[in-house]
Amino acid sequence: MSEFASNIDVEIAWATPDRQRIINLQVPRGATAWEAVKLSGIAEEFPEIDLDSVVMGIFSRKLDGKRAPTPREYVLKPRDRIEIYRPLRITPMEARRLRAAKARYK
Repeated sequence: MSEFASNIDVEIAWATPDRQRIINLQVPRGATAWEAVKLSGIAEEFPEIDLDSVVMGIFSRKLDGKRAPTPREYVLKPRDRIEIYRPLRITPMEARRLRAAKARYK
């Protein structure tokens, strides 16, 4: 693809314990991560994705508005991978505690 083309290629990634979905998409140059996810239609395929509150990242780097822009501010680069994150059911510390307790009683 030409460096001056009006569209860029990006990926949208979403996974559940049962299923993974990766959508290859062309978006207009200058599009934000939030706009690309909306254009992908993934929220219609997975109704549990709430575009107004979902946490997103680019290649495992969370778009949180602190160290990185928010999804509505982040302007995509060619071949960016937008990852949509599910909320944690338990914290990592709680998961370790449960595994340790389980191992103790074996």
